[in-house]
Amino acid sequence: MEFDYEYFKREIFKMTSVDLNSYKEKQMKRRIDNLITKNKIVGYDKYVAALKSDKALFNEFINYITINVSEFYRNPDQWSHLDKTIIPDLMSKSGNRLKIWSAACSTGDEPYSLVMALSRHIPLPSIHIYATDLDKTVLEKAKTGLYDAKSISNVPDDLKKKYFTQIGPSYKISDEIRRCVTFSEHNLLKDRYDTGYDLIVCRNVLIYFTDEAKDIVFKKFYDSLKSGGYLFIGSTEQIINYKDIGFTRSNSFFYGKN
Repeated sequence: MEFDYEYFKREIFKMTSVDLNSYKEKQMKRRIDNLITKNKIVGYDKYVAALKSDKALFNEFINYITINVSEFYRNPDQWSHLDKTIIPDLMSKSGNRLKIWSAACSTGDEPYSLVMALSRHIPLPSIHIYATDLDKTVLEKAKTGLYDAKSISNVPDDLKKKYFTQIGPSYKISDEIRRCVTFSEHNLLKDRYDTGYDLIVCRNVLIYFTDEAKDIVFKKFYDSLKSGGYLFIGSTEQIINYKDIGFTRSNSFFYGKN
């Protein structure tokens, strides 16, 4: 399949506006090759044709390449720092009306975690999170708000008791939390970024991007933050050139804009 992978990337961009050149090629190509083999298709050209004619196959492809691994309160120590240090600092500058973006939000675990974390400081009617992802399928799951026990295992017990209802083996997040989040489709590498954010959360996604694509996204995040705002990234990530971009580092996972 090696000879026509460039063709495949061009066709996928035409179909989806997803630029596979911005992802680490070895990792992404392996994922795609596995998916093609799983569907018993031979060749990128035949797979492209199948994606164009089979909606279920197309949705499977989008869901597969937009790596959706998420859970509530992932890396609890980082959420503790958010709770004890970052949120109070933001409130001292902007009050209760914080503008927050959960980028590449996957199945909604992260924006809903943000609402719950903020609820310790701010009344729920004053909380609003703008949450985006490239994958329509996971956005629909996020809007449903139904999760398994493993996904919510790190949620503090008091918040779990207050905001989740068990339905069989699954857990439904409360409507009052769901109402605080607006979900929308967004491509980090293609679409425009809004500005004036107090906090942007984008965790464990950019590790799959090339260094060049990471630089573009981190610079756009910086421009989207207001002075005094923070970018919250994942435990597997770091911004090597954060000083060149203009960030200061609060700790390993929080970068501030002066």
